[in-house]
Amino acid sequence: MPDIPRILIAGTHSGVGKTTLATALMAAFTRAGYRVQPYKVGPDYIDPGYHTAATGRVSRNLDAWFLGPDGIREVFCRAASGAGICIIEGVMGLYDGRGATSEGSSAAVAKILQAPVVLVLDARSMARSAAAVALGFRTLDPAVPLAGVILNRVGSPRHFAILKEVIEGEAGLPVLGWVGRHAEISLPERHLGLLPTAEKGGLRAHLEKMTAALGEGVDLHRLMRVARQAPSLPEIEPRIFPATPRPPRVRLGLARDAAFNFYYQDGLDLLVALGAELVPVSPLSGGGLPADLDGFYIGGGFPEMFLPQLAENENFKQELVRAFSRGMPVYAECGGLMYLTRSISDFEGREYPMAGLLPGRCRMQRRRAALGYVQATVLTDNILATAGAGLKGHEFHYSILEEMPFPRAYTLRKAGEDTGRPDGYVLGNLLAAYLHLHFAACPAAAAALVERCARFRAKREGAR
Repeated sequence: MPDIPRILIAGTHSGVGKTTLATALMAAFTRAGYRVQPYKVGPDYIDPGYHTAATGRVSRNLDAWFLGPDGIREVFCRAASGAGICIIEGVMGLYDGRGATSEGSSAAVAKILQAPVVLVLDARSMARSAAAVALGFRTLDPAVPLAGVILNRVGSPRHFAILKEVIEGEAGLPVLGWVGRHAEISLPERHLGLLPTAEKGGLRAHLEKMTAALGEGVDLHRLMRVARQAPSLPEIEPRIFPATPRPPRVRLGLARDAAFNFYYQDGLDLLVALGAELVPVSPLSGGGLPADLDGFYIGGGFPEMFLPQLAENENFKQELVRAFSRGMPVYAECGGLMYLTRSISDFEGREYPMAGLLPGRCRMQRRRAALGYVQATVLTDNILATAGAGLKGHEFHYSILEEMPFPRAYTLRKAGEDTGRPDGYVLGNLLAAYLHLHFAACPAAAAALVERCARFRAKREGAR
């Protein structure tokens, strides 16, 4: 495997400015003429959108829970081809993983990829105490390749000089740069995290502001030297993607617009490698569903922010119902499940009619309903797996289902839970659940979906 310059931008904790600085660095290196390949540690869907906007290359998720060490190396190296530098944004704090462990943490990914770590430290209201924080991060796990610190929200050049002196002198870590207090470069948030790029107006101008904020105190050449210190990675045997991709054999509609855009790119790439031609469609637009589809995949997103438009697009809803009635496979995750119910009630209790493929209703609530990794046990044979199979997944939603009968799709259990809870619904070729899957973590499920679409295509063509 050739040398791949790479750095991982981690934080001491969530809210330290990690996403803003990582995205700004991606944009700055791109502007400087480098081909930047971005990545995000963990299951996040929104941050990668900013990475992609900043670099022009699709960001990839490096999730140890889903992919394991070999899968992370395969996904990383596959996307790194042709890149001049790879920049990985971490998740939460550097050592934060599942529960009290570092499993799935940024530190774990850094060790898997031997990627030098640049720690973002929020310097507000700190002087010598910053050295104690940096020292703790350096010594907690000596196997983590911690290369240095970038200080964020620094008050002044004098403040930076004090911080640099104590961190380098007492914590033994290089200070690789600093950024002042620029509230205007922070990325906007709402209930599920950052505002998705599909809804962020003036994104290009915002990226310019973020890049400019780095100019005073961050030396890209120095960071590039750090990235080039990463050792060569060993050759890997691909385990996720087939050695020879199959030619297109089914047309799979993919809901992709401002309301539905939560997908793992490597999961989509795997579907393509297995023979699916992905056909973008939009439940938000005035258009309908193409008549020659062999399946429909509607992922998560923010349907609750577009309920009037979704409710008004009767053409799309009716064509989806007709296609399903003819046997077309339909797979929905989280926001997609919400869209397939009879109705969604927004945060104020206003109810909007949806597609009606599911018998239940969906209601938004102010309190988060679920968050975290889960083990799923398949309860009912469906278009992805047979009853009794186990799948790894993730859930994050504020809505709840009401009036939802059986048959349910899964039993979900978090680590440490003795009892599970039901999720989703199965009806013929329909599978809908809150559970988010990463198809690169369950290639057999991806292959089953493509195969079910191929069967429908054969039936459809035979009826002509």
